[in-house]
Amino acid sequence: MAGYVVVGTQWGDEGKGKVVDLLGSDVNMVVRFQGGNNAGHTVVVNGEKTVLHLLPSGILNTNALCVIGPGVVVNPFVLFSEIETLEKRGLTCGHLRISGRAHLIMPYHIRIDELEEMRAGDRKIGTTKNGIGPCYADKYSRIGFRVSELASFDSFCEKLKSTLAFKNEIIAKVYGGTPFDYEEMKEQFRTVREKLLPMITDAVDLVNNALDEDQVVLFEGAQANMLDINYGTYPYVTSSSPTAAGVCEGAGVSPHKLQHIIGIAKAYSTRVGEGPFVTEQINETGEKLRELGAEYGATTGRPRRCGWLDLPVVRQAVRINGLTDIALTKLDILSEFDEIPVCIGYNISGKFRDSIPASLEDYYIAEPVYKTMPGWKTDISGVRTFDELPEACRNYVLFIEEYLKTPISLVSVGPERHANIIRRSLI
Repeated sequence: MAGYVVVGTQWGDEGKGKVVDLLGSDVNMVVRFQGGNNAGHTVVVNGEKTVLHLLPSGILNTNALCVIGPGVVVNPFVLFSEIETLEKRGLTCGHLRISGRAHLIMPYHIRIDELEEMRAGDRKIGTTKNGIGPCYADKYSRIGFRVSELASFDSFCEKLKSTLAFKNEIIAKVYGGTPFDYEEMKEQFRTVREKLLPMITDAVDLVNNALDEDQVVLFEGAQANMLDINYGTYPYVTSSSPTAAGVCEGAGVSPHKLQHIIGIAKAYSTRVGEGPFVTEQINETGEKLRELGAEYGATTGRPRRCGWLDLPVVRQAVRINGLTDIALTKLDILSEFDEIPVCIGYNISGKFRDSIPASLEDYYIAEPVYKTMPGWKTDISGVRTFDELPEACRNYVLFIEEYLKTPISLVSVGPERHANIIRRSLI
């Protein structure tokens, strides 16, 4: 068996989509195991950009079966809009399967998400307002809708009627919002149901059978380690676990079946939404990183907060996920800087610390401790071997590798699928 996992090591937007797309040509199956359409994975092939939200990033490879796993929350209307966009470009999604155990994002989840963020004011989380949190909340409150429930539409409608009455009360009486019409929502799901039913599968059997047959299965998460519900900057986190451990729950596989865990790390740091960000540069440097790296949210279009690489953040991902390899992305973006600071720890109330504090109060007052490295001031986007990189650039990569005690197996030097330096084969 060959189970590969791709996870983000920072706050998301590290370039997981590119790496999954690159590896996807060599695998039999790509499985999305958590999150929803709050993710935005950007893939560039032959100069054409594709932004995926719910579809696994391996969807462009028709030879790889693509599976949306039990741990994902699915907005069916967004899903079919995304499929339609790809089909208009002559691409097919006939190799997509959806777990019957995945939960449905309902229209009221989205409205409650929006209303809650409005009510929170300055204490807002900074969600994408796509209903992800409210859907997961209903899942764990045991009042959610599974994809498989659409098979018996009469039962689905009966449950929808009572659930919607309850949600409408919350929307109207707690938030002062506009309630939904039951008949209208029922017809929306009647329409989408016909498209969805042929795709439903028992993903647990499908994925485990593939692993047992020694097929190569790639597990793809959304977001990243610092947005994990347990280990991220809570409460400024997502509502699921985008870690390697999340694969076991979100795809229904044993940890013994995961041999290769690849962490994607951007050569600097970015974050979308609220929450502490120790190395953030709220200045011309941050603006320069944003413009050079085109750092705008693939899902929301929001400008990303930008800063220098925070190595304690990445090292936490190494520890929690048990990373076997690191893919370092967007190294080319740093080519225009004379000096490149790298955060190696924090000064918190006069004490040095090189691990992530659980306390938000401590994290907000943490000051970065930097090691400043010389820049290389050379375009590296055309380089394809490590030895061809400028010495200062090689030293930057080697310093990161030594700090993390984990091999940097791939270095990305551009957005295109093959703009990479392969130091060690990942598949």
